[in-house]
Order: sequence, then structure tokens, then C-alpha cells
Amino acid sequence: METTTKSKVTSKSGKTSGSGNELKNKINPTSGSKPTEEQIRDKAREIYHERLKRGEYGTAMDDWHQAEKLLKSHGR
Repeated sequence: METTTKSKVTSKSGKTSGSGNELKNKINPTSGSKPTEEQIRDKAREIYHERLKRGEYGTAMDDWHQAEKLLKSHGR
């Protein structure tokens, strides 16, 4: 009789999960998932502040579109 064991991942909260897929999916969403409006807004704000530091011209709409593009490509 052969015995197999599953690897377990322990999160910061001390909870374990069978294969770690649940934790992995939270960190790296699948490519089919879309970023939320809040994620896009936060990234656009970050892009805006970086653009201002560099003294570059741009608009809020430019920042928003760039944020969407970056977040969608990051999920792949």
C-alpha cells in the first residue's frame, strides 16, 4: 500500500490549505479576471504621482488607460 501526502501551505494567519492554490489565486489572479475599478483607480493615482515627479504632461484619462493596460497585462 502506497501513502501519498499533499503539500500544505500555511498562511500568515496560520491557516493551512491543501495545495496552496487558494493562496496562489489570491496573489496571481487568472488571466481571465479583470482588474476592479478600485485597483485601476489606485494604479492610475500611482501613475499620476510618478508622472508629476518626472514633470511630464498627461491627463487623468491617460493615467486611467495606462493603469488598465498594465493591470490587464500583469494578470497574464
